[in-house]
Amino acid sequence: MSVALVTDSTASLSSETAAAHDITVVPLQVVIGASSYDESGPDAVTPQMLAEALKEWTPVSTSRPNPEAILEHYERLAGEGAKEIVSVHISSELSGTFESAQLAARRASVPVTVVDSRQVGMGTGYAVLAAADAIAEGVDAVTAGKAARTRAANTTSLFYVDTLEYLRRGGRMGAAAALLGSAMAVKPILKVDDGRVGPFEKVRTSAKALSRLEELAVEAAGDAEVDVAVAHLASPDRATQLASRLGERLENGLGGREIDLGEIGAVLGAHVGPGMVAVAVSRRD
Repeated sequence: MSVALVTDSTASLSSETAAAHDITVVPLQVVIGASSYDESGPDAVTPQMLAEALKEWTPVSTSRPNPEAILEHYERLAGEGAKEIVSVHISSELSGTFESAQLAARRASVPVTVVDSRQVGMGTGYAVLAAADAIAEGVDAVTAGKAARTRAANTTSLFYVDTLEYLRRGGRMGAAAALLGSAMAVKPILKVDDGRVGPFEKVRTSAKALSRLEELAVEAAGDAEVDVAVAHLASPDRATQLASRLGERLENGLGGREIDLGEIGAVLGAHVGPGMVAVAVSRRD
């Protein structure tokens, strides 16, 4: 191992994918009521636990890993033979995880290239996988970091949420905008733009919102070779239907690769709430 790769649990990579690419995943924490859980690992909070807590209005909050926790992973990898480390994380506009990684990198015994993906979920995950592919080709950490940034910049992340209330409670959206959306019964489509999540379009029904989400994903893909992920929280039927439609319409661009379909992690889920459906379209060119 000459270049090691680290990310955080919001990247939505399965344990199998992380193991296959030798990726170290640092968990964020979720606090439900008075109990704290890691987002990933053997005793992690499940999406079902989170969705139930949100529906029952149980207080839910999230927290970043502290620099010492990330530094422990860096030093373990150095002890295992890593000469350099690439550390790719959720947008610094949405979490302090990137800052924690920067602080840990300053104290690490080997050089660490810390990457702010300016993305969330599989938007970050695809950036991590681009870095993994670059490392497999024998590049150094700085070059692998550039590959991650390029892939993240070429990824479009879109979300449908049933209500803006969870984003408001989590401080990711102003109270006025959330109140207006609720009063008008708006079904918003949100987009990650330069690391921030903001309103993109407004429609009147959930069916129209999901149809529009499909069209926007197809537009984002264009004629390029792409990877696509569909995620949800407590909304498997909607997500499965969207993934199926996109699989048909983007067959050429997918080149035989399957659409990644799964339930979103608890940290992101805490801010979007049950009913959320998201799609990430990542151009491979």
